[in-house]
Amino acid sequence: MILWNVLVAEVVKLRRSKITWLSWLAFSIMPLAGGLFMWIVKEPERAAKLGLLGQKARFAGFAADWSGYFAFLLQAELAGLVLASVIAAFVFGREYSEGTAKNMLTLPVSRHWFTAAKLIVVLGWWGLLTAAIVAEGFVVGWALGLPGFSVSLAVGSLGHILLESLVIYLLVPIVAWVAVLGRGYLAPIGFAIFMLLLGNILGATGWGKWFPWSIVPLIAEISGPRMETVTAGSILVLAFTFVAGVAATALQMRHADNTQ
Repeated sequence: MILWNVLVAEVVKLRRSKITWLSWLAFSIMPLAGGLFMWIVKEPERAAKLGLLGQKARFAGFAADWSGYFAFLLQAELAGLVLASVIAAFVFGREYSEGTAKNMLTLPVSRHWFTAAKLIVVLGWWGLLTAAIVAEGFVVGWALGLPGFSVSLAVGSLGHILLESLVIYLLVPIVAWVAVLGRGYLAPIGFAIFMLLLGNILGATGWGKWFPWSIVPLIAEISGPRMETVTAGSILVLAFTFVAGVAATALQMRHADNTQ
């Protein structure tokens, strides 16, 4: 009952925030950009007349079909690693930036309920964004009349996209901890960008499958092949990262002082 009440309060605060819609607008650019990219590859002569360069699109290694479009979406979703971190930074850091932490920390409610409710809100927010982008991707692909669609291809590609989305969420609690520790937005966003860069670097080495932020670009096949990415060791690393992030955030919330 306590969790439900805190969760409802968090959802109400989120509904009144403009960033909810702004995040969707930002993320919805991916399928549209992918559609434009596929159209350039599919219609290079018409694209050239409009001043668009189809030759560069060919060099990227994508074909103008459903397989190429799904591959583009999988790689483009890597931007979600930063977006999910921005969402976590907002949900956990807004209390300090907006001066409402003094109210939250003095309520007669155990602080771990706030941690749980905020993580659930981030999960719901991120899940809805992922579902919306997948649906938009199918609409754009069908509108372009891309060839090569099959149920097996769609199911397999959707599975990879959802796996990438899940792995991204498993990294959220660490960002949440940095947001509470840094008492605002800047520290977690800077942390997320740094870890994204480091993940891409380590992903090109043999250590990538052991570093949580390298697993996402490996799933997207940006830093290397996906085949050896999600091993048993990778799953343990991700599970440990998630649990450690939740525990660290809950402890930080529990021992946080009201300095406002």
